[in-house]
Amino acid sequence: MSLVWTIDPENYLMVAVADGDVTRADVENYLDAIIASQALTYRKLFDASKGKTAMTADDLLPLGVRMRSFHSSGKMGPLAIVVAPGQGKRLVRTFGMLAVADRPMQVFEQAAQAYRWIEKQAKFT
Repeated sequence: MSLVWTIDPENYLMVAVADGDVTRADVENYLDAIIASQALTYRKLFDASKGKTAMTADDLLPLGVRMRSFHSSGKMGPLAIVVAPGQGKRLVRTFGMLAVADRPMQVFEQAAQAYRWIEKQAKFT
């Protein structure tokens, strides 16, 4: 799997790291894990700096719709996203789907900055 994650319920933190080609199935499994772990309110760090995707619009649209459906489920935890340098602008449309939620969200090019930021965010229980 090109997308791995850890869930730390004690610290209300979920960290996902993409490495290599990430498929729609990988993202679906990640979203399933968020729901199964009742981690919508957790602080999340998604490190996509080493990930790649060949997903088409036909793959991305249903994922975006599913992610947006989470927003009506209640409070969403803060989200830090790490991208490869220079990739942030290319991914703005995708991140826009996530930014609709009422929560703090930041995009970083350095993982260390993202970790520092997410650690400072409030833990929602």
